[in-house]
Amino acid sequence: QVQLVESGGGLVQAGGSLRLSCAASGRTFSVYDMGWFRQAPGKEREFVAAIRSWSGGATFYADSVKGRFTMSRDNAKNTVYLQMNSLKPEDTAVYYCALAPGAYGSRRYSASDEYDYWGQGTQVTVSS
Repeated sequence: QVQLVESGGGLVQAGGSLRLSCAASGRTFSVYDMGWFRQAPGKEREFVAAIRSWSGGATFYADSVKGRFTMSRDNAKNTVYLQMNSLKPEDTAVYYCALAPGAYGSRRYSASDEYDYWGQGTQVTVSS
């Protein structure tokens, strides 16, 4: 079994920054992709960002966060990060990290059903 633990959420003013972390433990995979999703009250969970563990760690972003958020990973620590800059009130949500075992080129990184393991979430609140 895999455990994912997010941290780094909190309350920040619009225009501010936060860095989320997600540490993976338990069963390990030699290759896996990681993603961040978010869910605002009354809305469906949506894709935020993803990163490959192969192909040079290519990253993928939702259009709504492109240019403001940066996802990175430290494979030695089994940890991924989401640096969030220029935050907006509409970024307010519970943020979840997720792990997709294995790797293949046709993976749909923005699809939540590609991911087998999920963290418990961390709240991000951006005040106007």
